[in-house]
Amino acid sequence: MSVVYLSGALVDKDQAKVSVFDHGLLYGDGVFEGIRVYRGRVFLLAEHIERLYQSARAIRLEIPLSPAAMTAAVESTVAANRLSDGYVRLVVTRGAGSLGLDIRKTSQPQVIIIADTITLYPPEFYENGLKLITASTMRNHAAALSPRIKSLNYLNNILAKIEGADAGCVEALMLNHKGEVAECTADNVFIVQKGVLKTPPPDAGILEGITRAAIMRLAQAAGYAVHEVALQRHDLYIADECFLTGTAAEVVAIVSLDGRMIGSGKPGPITRDLLGRFQKLTQDSGS
Repeated sequence: MSVVYLSGALVDKDQAKVSVFDHGLLYGDGVFEGIRVYRGRVFLLAEHIERLYQSARAIRLEIPLSPAAMTAAVESTVAANRLSDGYVRLVVTRGAGSLGLDIRKTSQPQVIIIADTITLYPPEFYENGLKLITASTMRNHAAALSPRIKSLNYLNNILAKIEGADAGCVEALMLNHKGEVAECTADNVFIVQKGVLKTPPPDAGILEGITRAAIMRLAQAAGYAVHEVALQRHDLYIADECFLTGTAAEVVAIVSLDGRMIGSGKPGPITRDLLGRFQKLTQDSGS
């Protein structure tokens, strides 16, 4: 039986409920993390917990647990669900309040931890790569809402995801207000040119992904040069390789963008190498 951690208690998933007046529901006022579980161990949990608390601090949301207590709550929820390989969704909402935006009229932030299986990309996506389109939906302006805040308001990403799905793609590329490459709807972007990895910098309007950081460390340890630089779609069109990184996606190749073949049209050797190194990391390390 699946159980959910809800503000201090493990309850049956059918009984896990929050108020309809919760500002997380009414206004998307809250933060979250998505975390993978491999072989019963929560992957890079410390990094996810740190980002959760940074996001909360940025929106003046007081989490009613210490980081250590939150870590223990995640691990106990995974254990209670006997989860070997799966996914954790860790959510903190502002709590219930009045029908208005004033956070002073809210109380009791809700901590929700869901540990369950996850539907992953099928193996053929890793063998053959993905096709992308560029969404017309622009990434939120970083000066309006910092992309470093992993908030519950994902409508910007959802609209771009709809465009991708309408075009028969499982992901879509998003550009920032300057027309530069930002990220995909749920994944960070890398290209490979002459053996050098390039990825958009934080000021391009990206969420600094935990998997993105892990891949950068692995690549550098393997002797690859890694640069955070502004990228145009042109750079993806002419790249030798392109791949995405994300908690669910891990490392997956992009073989075409907007109908234009990237590189050989197949997952490249560096992409395959980094996927192998990442998979080894997931098996060798835990929380």
